[in-house]
Amino acid sequence: MRYFKKLVGERIYLSPITEDDAEYYCEWINNLDIAKFLAMAHQQIGISSEKKLLTKMIEQGNQIFAIVDKETDILLGNCSLFDLNLRNSAADLGIFIGHENYLSKGYGTEAINLLLDYGFHILNLHNIMLEVYAYNTRAIKSYIKCGFQFVGRRREEKMIGGKRYDLIFMDILAPEFKGSTLQSDIINLKDERLDG
Repeated sequence: MRYFKKLVGERIYLSPITEDDAEYYCEWINNLDIAKFLAMAHQQIGISSEKKLLTKMIEQGNQIFAIVDKETDILLGNCSLFDLNLRNSAADLGIFIGHENYLSKGYGTEAINLLLDYGFHILNLHNIMLEVYAYNTRAIKSYIKCGFQFVGRRREEKMIGGKRYDLIFMDILAPEFKGSTLQSDIINLKDERLDG
């Protein structure tokens, strides 16, 4: 599969997503160790339905990216800004790392920072929100590291393994984001005039 370096970080880059990766996503989503952190753990998803889902997300204008290892071009997962509300400069963020060799190593945090940078400095968003289940402590630590704050919770919303867990809402505002790399590049753009 060929990827394109839309947003480049230290160890990863974000590339526009493609339906050709449906088999990878299908494998990861059907792995309960990964899917239990997603809203679709209870579903059986085949390759054709995953392709349709990816196509639908692309056609709806969601900003969805493949997370790719910069050195090896291995697909790690995906991240997205969805439910874009350009009138109010708001969006929701979603992310998952499916490749088990890349879990708990900071790749998700790097992807989130790239996505936030893009959202705040290219899409001119002001508020980016996410939802996370209370038992997903690894993700919560990553979100806090990126600057997200707790804004609320829906109590005992999820039942898994015979226990109930809260759904936590977190968000970040543009002035709170500290991880900018794109902004400095944009500020340093020079006004080139054509002599003629």
